Amino acid sequence: MEFYGKLDKFDFNHWHFHIPVPLPISEQMMDEQHRRVLTWIKGTGPYHMALMKSKEYWYILVNQDLRKKLELDESNAFAVRIERDHSEFGHEVPEELQVLLDQDEEGNEFFRALTPGKQRSLIYLVTTVKNPESRMKKSLAILHHLKLAKGKLDFKQLNTWIKHYNNL
Repeated sequence: MEFYGKLDKFDFNHWHFHIPVPLPISEQMMDEQHRRVLTWIKGTGPYHMALMKSKEYWYILVNQDLRKKLELDESNAFAVRIERDHSEFGHEVPEELQVLLDQDEEGNEFFRALTPGKQRSLIYLVTTVKNPESRMKKSLAILHHLKLAKGKLDFKQLNTWIKHYNNL
């Protein structure tokens, strides 16, 4: 589904910038359990995103990095294409994390027991790193933390483990 969108801004919270999605398109992208979409903006993508609902309309959030990268502003319309995201976690899993999940049964069980949002948060933590060795260390730290904490995610503790693994 394609449309021309424009960057808009909320004035009431820290998630200001977004792209309103026309109602007919948003209705076709969702069902009761599915709001994840793949989004192409100005021909680049796909970006894993979620359809969100304000009081007046559906929208997708656009972070600062993406706004800068694509030079998006509130004055110009641009091409947007969205498709339903059928990926397991609503985000592409980095190879390093996937290998560890495949090899570590206990870590995999704890990871899969997390809420989908927490799973995506952890996947995103790994994808923000460009260096494969650093992605592996971060993935190891995540699974180590989940196993020690018996699946109870504590980001403060996790950050301590990430620093530990980065210093190895």
